[in-house]
Amino acid sequence: MKVRDAVTDAPVGNFTFKDLDGDKPNLPVQFDTIKLAPSKTYKVDLVLLDETKSPIDTTSKEILALKDDHLFVFKPTPGSGFVTVAITDKDSKNLPVGLESTWTTGTSANGALQIILRHQPGVKNGTESPGDTDLDVTFQVKLQ
Repeated sequence: MKVRDAVTDAPVGNFTFKDLDGDKPNLPVQFDTIKLAPSKTYKVDLVLLDETKSPIDTTSKEILALKDDHLFVFKPTPGSGFVTVAITDKDSKNLPVGLESTWTTGTSANGALQIILRHQPGVKNGTESPGDTDLDVTFQVKLQ
């Protein structure tokens, strides 16, 4: 993911994880810890790459092309006042997608942020429940 300061648009950092076997049974590995300042707002772009292909393919483009069928869900822990995520991109039905969002941080804390990609062809309604999970990763987050 690419993170920028929402006020200045200055880059803050790129935070990554790797899933070495793609959609195989092994869980993703090599997670970066997301380090952000407290009480700030950030613009976040999710960029998913398929490194099992040569050349590397940008899965985000496929999700964008099929945005009416996809939804990213963000679940911060602890929930209240830690990190608030607002999805800023919409599909053709004005439902959230989640490739673009703003994150507002609370006071200094440590926690986690789970990011889930739901595949919801024909049933997308803006909530997590319908469909299947394509991706489920959790990043550690430090506000300092």
